[in-house]
Amino acid sequence: MSTKLLTVSEVAQYLQVTNARVYELIREGTVQAVRLGRQVRINPAILQTFVDQGGAALPGGWKRQSE
Repeated sequence: MSTKLLTVSEVAQYLQVTNARVYELIREGTVQAVRLGRQVRINPAILQTFVDQGGAALPGGWKRQSE
């Protein structure tokens, strides 16, 4: 069990998006994360699977309707 989990900042840098976008992907269930108290970590294998499958758009497209 020597897999290093990635921080939100590391994932954001890898995907070239903001931290807020990574948190949104996690909140929507698009990317699975591990919660350690208030800290959030992402398994690199899960992230790679997400990327290999072409990622996913957020529900509602890039201009979501206000709720």
